[in-house]
Amino acid sequence: MIKTIIVEDEEHSRKTLVNFLRKYCPQVNTVGVASSVQEAVSLINSEKPQLVFLDIDLPDGSGFEVIDALNAPIPDIIFVTAYNQYAVKAFQVSAVDYILKPVDPELLMKAVEKAGQKSDTQQQEKIIEVFRSNTSNQKLQKMALPTQNGIQLVRIDELIRLEADGNYTTVFLRDKRKIVVSRQIKHFEDWLEGLPFFRVHQTHIINLQMVERYIKGEGGTIILEDGSQIEVARRRKEELLRKLNAI
Repeated sequence: MIKTIIVEDEEHSRKTLVNFLRKYCPQVNTVGVASSVQEAVSLINSEKPQLVFLDIDLPDGSGFEVIDALNAPIPDIIFVTAYNQYAVKAFQVSAVDYILKPVDPELLMKAVEKAGQKSDTQQQEKIIEVFRSNTSNQKLQKMALPTQNGIQLVRIDELIRLEADGNYTTVFLRDKRKIVVSRQIKHFEDWLEGLPFFRVHQTHIINLQMVERYIKGEGGTIILEDGSQIEVARRRKEELLRKLNAI
């Protein structure tokens, strides 16, 4: 059984989560609930659960304040929040586990199963720190990249380009590192929407702030800061030039 605590200030949401866990996740044993930062810290440090469902917004503070006050090692955390487009993107980019309110039973079961597979506490702490950074001022600053050997944390402004390779994407950084990520490039296109990145070709996303030169042609060619030469799809040419002129 997975010893679990729920931290949620809304009574209806709290009762729903308790009932759903009982009905759909029999491996979970809910040993307590809390509705504030103070209650949560006291309960978690006392009970030492394996898993905590943690609402981000609490009446007397935030979920991060709960995490900061916990005794090590911290349990697995599944964040709970009402739908917010920015928050969802921050969750995805940071690679944290989360569920949205109202809770979907199928997604709840998947989140619990995923949390039960974790074993690296230090890695989880790094991921939470990335999420904290990305939500602190409503600006995405870091990205957690899932690789074969674990999670790699990178600053978004250090990305030069991303290149698709089937179900994988290679991320090229300013320090010459290349990181192969087990995500399709479409995931990154969604995550980076609204930031100075542009998909110039089916296989390439570039950081517009790393562009050194554009060479005219049918679609043209982009020269990046690291010397990379990236062909531009003809249908993306006009939009690319508009974005470059706007920088």
